[in-house]
Amino acid sequence: MRLAGYVESLRRIETALIALAAVTIFGTVGYLLLGFTLLEALYQTVTTVATVGFREVRPLSAAGQVFTMVLIVLGVGTVLYNLSVILEAVTEGHLREHLERRHMDKVIAAMTGHVIICGHGRVGRAAAEFLAAGGHQVVVVDNEASRLEHLGHGLTYHLCGDVTDDAVLRDAGIERARALIATLDTDADTVYVTLSARAIRPDLVIIARARTTESKAKMLLAGASRAINPQRIGGRRMAVFALQPDVAEFLDVVMHDEDLDFRIEQLHVGDSSGLVGRTLGELAVQERTGALLLAIRRGAGQPFEPHPPADLVVPPGAVLIALGTQAELDQLVQLGGR
Repeated sequence: MRLAGYVESLRRIETALIALAAVTIFGTVGYLLLGFTLLEALYQTVTTVATVGFREVRPLSAAGQVFTMVLIVLGVGTVLYNLSVILEAVTEGHLREHLERRHMDKVIAAMTGHVIICGHGRVGRAAAEFLAAGGHQVVVVDNEASRLEHLGHGLTYHLCGDVTDDAVLRDAGIERARALIATLDTDADTVYVTLSARAIRPDLVIIARARTTESKAKMLLAGASRAINPQRIGGRRMAVFALQPDVAEFLDVVMHDEDLDFRIEQLHVGDSSGLVGRTLGELAVQERTGALLLAIRRGAGQPFEPHPPADLVVPPGAVLIALGTQAELDQLVQLGGR
């Protein structure tokens, strides 16, 4: 496993450096006990371990000569081990991977408005690839290195770690993320991550994958914005395709086909939006932008109102659902910003 080999290489480099530091401390302390000053002891240790052949700082007693021979054996072995580990890391590419990992961590630390995918199984991979195809920044987190070795197209940034650990969520940039999608192997882990993420970011959009119908309610209680059962949704979509194939295909194409210019998107109406306090008839959305207004939700938790009437006054905090080309939807966004 490439990522597993990288982790093992880092562990060996860390062990080699600790061993070198231990030998240096051992030699310095030994020469201090033989009557050397601290600087003399450190200098004598370094020159002895490095086998550069400089003369002794002070004449050595019999005990000093024996100690120096022991130090040479330990020091040379440790130095050779360090060289072999570093050479192996360079030849196998682990050093380059380490530098790439550090660069990736810096990029993730600077990200804002990205989506965190917790769990890179079948559902997590599909969600990550769809977001990446739409141009959104995605950070994939999984505790199995093998799942992160072959990310989908457009996916670059990832972390190997246990997302039930708050430190891993923070490393993924949860404080600055736009949303978190939890698709872990068990519902218990998903509930735990949901609780942790909600505690860190009370305003974060959290989408949780529920493996059973019963667990959906628990995930919502844990703080998930939405709890999704992919099997149930998939079954319903198959039934719709069987009964109304054209309707199902139209919605499928509009939501997922990147080659089609038409989209269904939502527009949040802020308090300072130019849409607030005006009727839909006055706004004449379709005439002015070309986008077709499908539904409106007047506030969080309110039901959708399909085909809203012209005399409906747009309140602050409303959400508009519109269908149109990207250019038409962009005009609608500009209209809302006035």
